[in-house]
This record gives sequence, structure tokens and C-alpha cells, in this order.
Amino acid sequence: MDKFIDKAIDLISTYGGKIALAIVVLIVGYLLVRLLVKLCRKAIGKTKLDETIKHVFVNIIKILLYVVLIMSVVGILGIPMSSVVAVLASCGLAVGLALQGAFSNLAGGLMILIFKPFKIGNYIESGGAEGTVHDISIFYTTLRTLDNKQIFVPNGELMNATVTNFSTAEVRRIDQDFKITNDIDAEFVKSTLLAAATDTEGVLSEPAPFARMTAVDDDTYIFSVRAWCNTPEYWDVYYDLIENCSKALSENGIDDPEERIAVRLVKGDD
Repeated sequence: MDKFIDKAIDLISTYGGKIALAIVVLIVGYLLVRLLVKLCRKAIGKTKLDETIKHVFVNIIKILLYVVLIMSVVGILGIPMSSVVAVLASCGLAVGLALQGAFSNLAGGLMILIFKPFKIGNYIESGGAEGTVHDISIFYTTLRTLDNKQIFVPNGELMNATVTNFSTAEVRRIDQDFKITNDIDAEFVKSTLLAAATDTEGVLSEPAPFARMTAVDDDTYIFSVRAWCNTPEYWDVYYDLIENCSKALSENGIDDPEERIAVRLVKGDD
């Protein structure tokens, strides 16, 4: 027992001052880090950066300050820095291998926030996923489909794939094809489709709508209708254009080959 007490007294006399100083530095450093982080948050908050980027920068600064504080405490305690660095390197390698997918998504999220290939509210398509951008986080981008489903796309995949942004331009073009039997006058079909497209609400007069025969397939003609509209109105104009063109063809006795074949089969015609 006496040996234990003597050993304890010896350790306290040797390391007591260092431990006390380390505790003081740890407490003061912790308070100082909180103050510096608060000041940084206010300074970054005054910039025009995206809110998510601001949050990321503040967290990075906080982590770096805590690392400096811990390294200072370790140095006061007299622990060899080379040993600490070796342990941290080993731990970092293990964690990095386990979380390489997460780091890829993190890097992708930062690239998206910095270069902004799309933003919230844009309609995009990438790697089979398509929808309106609902949220952009550090690791995932959330898309909302037309039928109100949510798709969570890893940011790493977005940055390594082709992304089509349908919302960057102010206007978009709608393309529709109509199959017509070749016993109908082509000019009549063209004028009918062009009039229907021009009369569709939301279709712009400049660039002007387009209606022409664009292909021939056996006993049918393929007519293409192209019309421009404002991007926010795309889907409304898209469906109205289909409806108006189909209605105009029907009212003028212009049907498609499939419909004519179906009628013949019902009537039993040869």
C-alpha cells in the first residue's frame, strides 16, 4: 500500500502540473472555440452563399478548431506527436475505406452546391431518375416525380452521370408525332395540325409553331408538330396540344391507321 501511495505521489508530482494545465487549456479552448464558431457563423451568414454551403463551412471550421485544441492538449501532456499521428492515420484509413461511398456523395454535394448545375425547383433527369428538385442536401438530392413520389439520388452518382436540366431556359419546345394514312391530302393535314397548334393556349407565336410531314412508314405518313411554350407552363401546354391536335384531326375526318384498321375489323370489311 505504501508503495502504491508513493507511486501515486510520484506521478502527481511529475505529471500533476501538466494534467492541470491540460485541463485548463481544454476548458478555455472549448469556450474559445465556441466563441470563434459563433463569430464565423455570423460572418459567413452575411455572405450570399447558399444556406447549405454556409452550414458546411461553419462545421468544417468547427472541426478544424477542435482538432487544433486536441493536438494542443496532447502536446501539453507530453504524448509523442508521431504516435498520435500514426494512430490517427490508421483510424482515418479504416474509416475512409468504410465510408468511401459517403465521402463520394459528400464531395458530389459540395460540387453541386458550388457549381449549381441545378437548383431547387428545376426539373431534371439523370440516370433514369426524373423529377422536380425538392431538396439538395450534402449526401442526397431529393426529386419529386409528377405523381408525387420522392426519389433520393446520391450526389456522387449525379456528379458522375449526365444530368439534363429542363428548367434552365425560359422556353421549351414540345414535340408530337401523328400517324396518318397516306390517302389523305398532306397539305390539308399540315394546315389542320398547324391551326390546332396555333390555337392551343400557351403556345408561343415566336418561335412559330411547326407542322410538317417528317417521315413515311409503309402506307402511313408521319406528321410532326413542334410548338414552343414558357417553361413553367410546359406540362399544361403539352397535354393541351395533344388534345387539340387529336380533336382537330377527328373533326376533319383524319384518323390514324390503327383506328381505321380497328374499324374495319369491327365492321368485318376486307
